Amino acid sequence: MPGRLILAATPIGNVGDGSARLWEALATADVVAAEDTRVTKELAMRAQIRIAGTLVALHDHNEGHMAQRLVDRVLAGDTVVVVSDAGMPLVSDPGYRLVTAAIAADAPVEVLPGPSAALAALALSGLATDRFAFEGFPPRKEGEKAAALAALAGEQRTLIFFESPHRVAGTLAAMAEAFGGDRQASVSREITKRYEQTRRGPLADLAAWAAEDPLRGEIVLVVAGRPAEAPTVGRLVAEALTRIGEGERAKAVVADLAATFGVPQRELYAAVVAARTSH
Repeated sequence: MPGRLILAATPIGNVGDGSARLWEALATADVVAAEDTRVTKELAMRAQIRIAGTLVALHDHNEGHMAQRLVDRVLAGDTVVVVSDAGMPLVSDPGYRLVTAAIAADAPVEVLPGPSAALAALALSGLATDRFAFEGFPPRKEGEKAAALAALAGEQRTLIFFESPHRVAGTLAAMAEAFGGDRQASVSREITKRYEQTRRGPLADLAAWAAEDPLRGEIVLVVAGRPAEAPTVGRLVAEALTRIGEGERAKAVVADLAATFGVPQRELYAAVVAARTSH
């Protein structure tokens, strides 16, 4: 019988966020594949657990040849736990090639969910959470970064980025250029750690702040999506007439449309009444 490949989320700062399932998996696995074995040893020490299995490195530079070896261990009946330095493996971290190899070999793959810097920053941002897109790290080269951000300028979903501290000021300035300086955003750093901080505001203000006060620690940027263009009064009146014709009450329809699109209810109602009268 094959074993299991377990993708395990680790704390992003506070060791108390690690789950009981995570500690059990690390303590009992036959193999623990870690992005950085030193970081994982330190985590185990802080959690007061002992990693009894084999601890191996799995990072961007060796994943290509390590993937099949680890899959073979799973097929032979071993439990292999994959961890990154912080958060969920594969999310801007190694593991993707290993998972695809495991799936191709029909090896069992499981997940131990847990902390996520991207989702934590999204929740802290105060921006829309119903639709969002994770973009990872922006390109390092300025020209490539500008092109990538320009391609996202029309995106209406909330955007989440990782960024290194020494590049965050330049990236915020590039975002202000691509998205407009008044686009709302947030900068979260050191989430769940002692110096956790989230600053919110227009991109232009955040870029100026970051340039004056260089940031440290792990950074997550969350940027509001492009606002949807408000429909014209004519389009709202046409939609209202259609819904009224289908049996809805006029006042209820107008109240709903006014609240949804942020238009004055009284003016919209007057326009609907005028349109119905003219018909």
